[in-house]
Amino acid sequence: MINFIPRTFLFILLLFSLAVGFFMGFTGCEEEKDTIELTFASWRIDDADEMNFINEQFSQIRPDISVRFEAYDPVIYDSIIKKNLAEDRGADIIFLWSYDKGRTYYDSGYLYDLTETIPNLSSYAAIALRAWTTVEGATYAVPSVGVSHGIYYRKSKFAAYSIQEPATWEEFMAACDKLLAGGETVIAQGARDSWTLNRVVFCGLGANFYGGETARQALMNGTRKLTDPNFIKAFEVIYSLREYFPEGFETLGYEEARQMFASGDAAMFIGGSWEISVFESLGADTTTIGWFPPPVKQEGNKLQYCFHVDAGIAVNKNSKNLEAALEYAKWTSSLVYTQLFTSELPGFFSYYPESITLADPLAQEMLETASTADLTVRLMSEKLSAQSPSGEDLLNEALQGMFLGTYTPESAAAYVQDQLDTWYQP
Repeated sequence: MINFIPRTFLFILLLFSLAVGFFMGFTGCEEEKDTIELTFASWRIDDADEMNFINEQFSQIRPDISVRFEAYDPVIYDSIIKKNLAEDRGADIIFLWSYDKGRTYYDSGYLYDLTETIPNLSSYAAIALRAWTTVEGATYAVPSVGVSHGIYYRKSKFAAYSIQEPATWEEFMAACDKLLAGGETVIAQGARDSWTLNRVVFCGLGANFYGGETARQALMNGTRKLTDPNFIKAFEVIYSLREYFPEGFETLGYEEARQMFASGDAAMFIGGSWEISVFESLGADTTTIGWFPPPVKQEGNKLQYCFHVDAGIAVNKNSKNLEAALEYAKWTSSLVYTQLFTSELPGFFSYYPESITLADPLAQEMLETASTADLTVRLMSEKLSAQSPSGEDLLNEALQGMFLGTYTPESAAAYVQDQLDTWYQP
């Protein structure tokens, strides 16, 4: 009897524990079913903390939906995302390139047509919608992010050499020469990551020499070639910057270059507007950093400003959580999301139809610059990268080769044009 009671008690306790465990497991499964987890794929590897915070705000509104942010290096982004989509395990929400690179996702049948889903889509500016809309009128991404290009500088370095923000190329070269003569590393820029030479340096600074949007349209409609004098001049002036790059720039990568600038080891950095929050994350005090737009060719010229239509929010058509994904996409077209996004990630500019407040002074300066300039986008992003070899890849390769000594400015331009001519017919 003495042994029976404890054993009976233990047996009953065991049965109770199993019952509780079964019940808890059952209800846990029910709760798991009630909470839908979306995956959001992006190439913005620097923005995980900010995007997690933004997505938490969405979950406050929709507690039945959580969002997991998954970021990949931009160089390998497309190969990973397309492979996953092809294997029916793709992300629910996709941060989508504009124009040709994004269009390949839609043409492959991966994206949901959002034309009738996003309530205020027709209110967006035409330039933004065009980047993710077919000629038939199907819009497959919510216009979300615009970025600008220009030159960051260390205020202390400019003050030490009595340099004012240069407005013309001649003034810019004079500033570079003065810094170089003083033993400074003038421009933190490398040649290892070719995309920066194309998208940021050539399209940002070169637009004032090749002719901005007018020249881009002429290149697309076939009335101008990259071998024309205006484009050759752009290749030449960009090539002339190499003497101001750091020693060993040939093997210097993008991450190392901006770390060099953020730590104060270089006077200038040619970068995109998205660098603002990155510099902060690298420990830089952004109040000590200034910014100026790409210098114009000569005094009196109107600024040709590369303000690129950069990223949209797309939905995987085959998502297992399609309705929830569409709800998230709708939210990204709201004022709440837009204000959160631009506040958490200064330097990313919204295409939301209504005006919003920018708290960051550098971002505000970049946006104000756009209001008085002729705007353009990156040279090879539309039509010229629709097939292989894409203009984007060709220009990456040619500019990297030019800085490494494989091409002259003239032969770099000729190489890209010759390769484009193998398939591009306007």
